[in-house]
Amino acid sequence: MGNESIPSSLEYGIEKHAHIFAVWAASRAASVKQCRFKVQDGRGILEECGFKPEFSTPEYLPKATEIDSQHRLWRDQACCFAKGLGKDNFTHGIAAKLINVYLKSRFVCGGYHDDDRVKALHPPIDRLLLEELGRQKIWRHGIELKDARKKGWSNMTSSDYEGLITLIRDNMPDKPLWMIEENWKGHQ
Repeated sequence: MGNESIPSSLEYGIEKHAHIFAVWAASRAASVKQCRFKVQDGRGILEECGFKPEFSTPEYLPKATEIDSQHRLWRDQACCFAKGLGKDNFTHGIAAKLINVYLKSRFVCGGYHDDDRVKALHPPIDRLLLEELGRQKIWRHGIELKDARKKGWSNMTSSDYEGLITLIRDNMPDKPLWMIEENWKGHQ
């Protein structure tokens, strides 16, 4: 018997390949000192939120105007599931990093960067990005940015995180949010 008897959901194809990579990248990026977790836990959390191999084209994303409310729901789900795994220090900042790196890998870097839904996706936030933004004098709302840097991305509450995303959006009118990563120095 050949592969024709294997259900398509179990076949290894590009969707599953991209999903596995995105899960790995997101889990490695979001696991921090105060809340370490294995890639398999990150995968469980992401899949519980609906991020599965089939979640592979922008049509599965919410409309650009609905991304913030959907992101809040994803973070709430991620935090709840992580707590069920005994990860009591899993914050909204950690959930956001897990979700955002996953979505960046699947959609922004997956060739869909010009889609309006993808342009609205939140960028991954980390210390290096916050520090570089703080060095720039062109940013409005400098006090809020300084507060975000001081608190740290992994300690952010839902309110902290949403305030930072609003700050980024306010400082990048008419640009895709992924473009903020021009300021990320982690690749150097």
